[in-house]
Amino acid sequence: MRRNTRTPRIASRPLTSGNEGRRGVNNCNYERGIMAVVTMKQLLDSGAHFGHQTRRWNPKMKRFIFTDRNGIYIIDLQQTLTYIDKAYEFVKETVAHGGTVLFVGTKKQAQESIAEEATRVGMPYVNQRWLGGMLTNFQTVHKRLQRMKELETMEQTGGFEGRTKKEILMLTREKNKLERTLGGIRDMAKVPSAIWVVDTNKEHIAVGEARKLGIPVIAILDTNCDPDLVDYPIPGNDDAIRSAALLTKVVASAVAEGVQARAGVATGDAKPEAGAGEPLAEWEQELLESATVAAEAPAAEATTTEAPATETPAAE
Repeated sequence: MRRNTRTPRIASRPLTSGNEGRRGVNNCNYERGIMAVVTMKQLLDSGAHFGHQTRRWNPKMKRFIFTDRNGIYIIDLQQTLTYIDKAYEFVKETVAHGGTVLFVGTKKQAQESIAEEATRVGMPYVNQRWLGGMLTNFQTVHKRLQRMKELETMEQTGGFEGRTKKEILMLTREKNKLERTLGGIRDMAKVPSAIWVVDTNKEHIAVGEARKLGIPVIAILDTNCDPDLVDYPIPGNDDAIRSAALLTKVVASAVAEGVQARAGVATGDAKPEAGAGEPLAEWEQELLESATVAAEAPAAEATTTEAPATETPAAE
């Protein structure tokens, strides 16, 4: 029997460096832009480089795979950094022009981070069950949102009084069910401009609806995913809690920066962005005020430092 004498694919190069020559060329890019978003160390610490077992993969993901170790695919984090930068810019520009991003992640590992980060930047989210037609049949979903708000108002204003215990119980259950499934999109008046997805395989219905409506999809791509379904992919681990949380935080930060750019305070430009005439929400106003205070602090310190110099008399 003829033995296979080919050199195994696993090399002795470190996992963090990828192609050393390529790293040297792009190192300035990391320091200039991508480093400000997320670092290689943060990705490694979160386990973003771990893919699935080699027998559970999608061949279309081959170009994003660095190597395999002990039967586990290792994702090329150099590419991850590049794709993070592209997705970050897209999200920032989308929000700066008045768009919204729907955060979607119903798996246990992503539920908490999806809710926290979306709430932090005032964006809608779905972290429980995705209801079929949430995008393609939004008019019906919007009616359910109105029903949920109606039940909440009834409960707060004493509208349940005078009803039987059974009726109150049924109304309360209906309200709780609607809040659990639709609570994250209570303020979404129209379909979003883009969606952020953790695990495209689990959220295949959401991805399918978005593609049907032409809504851009930004998503984490694990080694078992189909990259053809995603407009702005981010190669990474979608099963680890820390990895999903880190990448969701990156997208949320892009949203926050987009809000600042929308109001023209991020760069100090007076030129208004498209959609800047729309009224800002309360959370947006607070975010902008905090950014303004942070920007004014260094200027105030510089003025204080230079003040004594103006009072010193000139030498005769």
